[in-house]
This record gives sequence, C-alpha cells and structure tokens, in this order.
Amino acid sequence: MEKKDINTREDLALLVDSFYVKIRNDETLGPIFNNAINDWEKHLNHLTTFWESSLFFSRKLEHKYIGNPLEVHAKVDKDNNNGITELHFGIWLNYWIQTIDELFEGDVAENAKRRARKMGSFLYLKIFEARAKDLS
Repeated sequence: MEKKDINTREDLALLVDSFYVKIRNDETLGPIFNNAINDWEKHLNHLTTFWESSLFFSRKLEHKYIGNPLEVHAKVDKDNNNGITELHFGIWLNYWIQTIDELFEGDVAENAKRRARKMGSFLYLKIFEARAKDLS
C-alpha cells in the first residue's frame, strides 16, 4: 500500500484515533489516560483540532484549537502523585512516530513528528516547573 502525506482533517482524525488505540491499551500510559479522560470521542475530536491548527494553521473558527495543554498536563501529573516521567513521554512519542510511519509519509508527516518531539520536551519541562511552584 502506497502511503500519502497528511493532507486533511480526516487524515488527522485517522492518525489521532489510531494513536490513541495504542495509548489506551498500553500498560504504562493506558491507566493515566483512561483515568483522566471521561469522554473519548470529545477528546479525540479536540486533539484532531489541535493537530489541525498546529500542522495546517487553520484559522476556521470551528477548527481552531482552544485550550491550555500546559495546565491540563500539570493537573494530570498532580493527579498521578507527580509521577509522570521522561519514560511516559518517551512511550508517547514512540507511539506517535510509529503510528505516523504506519499510515503516512511526506513533509507534513515529518513535521508532525518534529512538532511532537518539541511539544513533548516542552510539556515535560513545564510539568516540573509546575511541581516547583507547588512546593513554594
């Protein structure tokens, strides 16, 4: 099967849905995500919008991401006794790259990998900043 690049919201929905099947079934990440997310359909749609905004710079109001991922991830870490580590981010990133490689190839696919690497590093650092603020 010849792979194509990520070109549409439908492509992103396929990517996000396929990725989260792996996350939800992972023995390390699954419990964290499954405890934090009550409405998976809404969450998957929200993340599809996030990636659409990030990769396609969508300006359409219905496809513009609104949210604070830093706040959400810091709360999830706190809810998990400040137990989120680089291992969790490494597993997450490996599944993301693996899922992209299974489904797509091209410039946008490569950009999605780069953005995920940067985002993972940034969120990881921000979680530790939030922990430090909680201690002060």
